[in-house]
Amino acid sequence: MRKKRWAVLALAAVLALAGCSFGGSGGGGTTVQKIDRPAVESAEEQFTHPAAGDTVAVFDTSAGVFKAVLFPDKAPQAYDNFTGLVQQGYYNGLTVSRVESGFVVEAGQGTDGKGTTIWSGSRYPVETTDSLHHYSGALCMGVDASGECASVFYVVQTLPGNQSVTQELVDKMNASGYRAEVVAAYQTVGGAPYLDYTDTVFGQVYEGMDVVDRIAATKTGLNDKPKADQRMKKVTVETFGVEYPEPEKM
Repeated sequence: MRKKRWAVLALAAVLALAGCSFGGSGGGGTTVQKIDRPAVESAEEQFTHPAAGDTVAVFDTSAGVFKAVLFPDKAPQAYDNFTGLVQQGYYNGLTVSRVESGFVVEAGQGTDGKGTTIWSGSRYPVETTDSLHHYSGALCMGVDASGECASVFYVVQTLPGNQSVTQELVDKMNASGYRAEVVAAYQTVGGAPYLDYTDTVFGQVYEGMDVVDRIAATKTGLNDKPKADQRMKKVTVETFGVEYPEPEKM
């Protein structure tokens, strides 16, 4: 079984998301440097959307705006919780809680340091599928101490191609029975295949990865929290193909 073959890497991934350092974070941060991210020609769902009528999330941050297409049919509970919290204004004004340059940018903790849900805080299970993977730019719901999901999300911010997906990882994906199209997409865009089947992928950034990269380059302190606040000024949900007014300058 693929999950068993990835067990060791999955454990390493969980430890990483719990606070181990990947890349240049810790106390230093990195110099802001433009990352040349290639266009991906792939039939995989994360790269064929958004299409007219798709739901997209717009993250207006202190570093700029990035947008992600959402996949409600593949991760319905994550989608319902996220969009429900967006409609409540929950994410507006929250700060990025954790940054690991070359790995993840994380947000969604409330002012009390905890996550929540639209179901009075009750957690919901991880939703996995062979259709969605932890490519660079994937929008994911993290798993908390309960082993389930709440409001904390992250964007995979790994470097493109073999800068993050080594030949060893390619070999492991092939040995685990990954589809050739998935392996090829990972080899192009980069990502964290060791996170597959450990938490919920529910979206993909299609515009503004340079903004995510800018947030990831900030200097960090204790627990990889940015020393200077990186704020989600406003998060909205829109329908792709419909014209909306530009976000107000704040």
